[in-house]
Amino acid sequence: MQPIHASMTARPEDAVGMLTTENLDDMYLSFSLGDEEYAVNVRQVAEIVGLPRIMAVPDLPEYIRGVMNLRGKVVPLLDVRLRFRMPARESDERTVVIVMEVDAAPIGLIVDGVTEVREIPPANIRRSTAPSRGAQSAIQGLGRVGERIIVILDAAVLSSDCEIVMADAGSDERRPV
Repeated sequence: MQPIHASMTARPEDAVGMLTTENLDDMYLSFSLGDEEYAVNVRQVAEIVGLPRIMAVPDLPEYIRGVMNLRGKVVPLLDVRLRFRMPARESDERTVVIVMEVDAAPIGLIVDGVTEVREIPPANIRRSTAPSRGAQSAIQGLGRVGERIIVILDAAVLSSDCEIVMADAGSDERRPV
C-alpha cells in the first residue's frame, strides 16, 4: 500500500472497504514515528488530514500543540512524538493528523506518516501490563505482524491527555477541548 502524504485526505473506511476481513475490531491504522511503527484501531479513526494551521493554546503540556478547526469543530492536537518524549521533528509532506473520535470527542494525533490499514488478530497481540511513570499507559499492547512488532496505542488514554478543566460557573467537571 502506498503511504499517505499530507497533500491527501483519506478516510480509513475507504481502505477497509478494499480488505476482505469481516472483523473491523482486528483492523489497525499503522503510522510511523521515526523508525518505529505504531497503530490505533481503525474503528476510532474518522479521517486523515494534512497538517493544518495550528492555533496555540497557552498553559498546556508541550505535547498538546494546540487546536485546529476542522469544518467548524475544534479538535485538540496531540503530537504523539512529543507525548512519548521523542525529539521534536520538523514537519514535512508526510506529516499528517489522524483525526479520531473517542467517546464522541474528536482528537487529532500528529504523526510522522501513515503507512497502511492492516489486520492484527488478537492472537498476535500481547497486551501491555507494564505500569507507566505515574500515569496510565497509552500503550495497549504489542502486535506481531510477520517479523515486525507494532506498538498498539490506547486512543482513550491519549484522548484523556487532551482533557482540560473548563471554568464553568461553580463546576469542576472535566470536559474535552
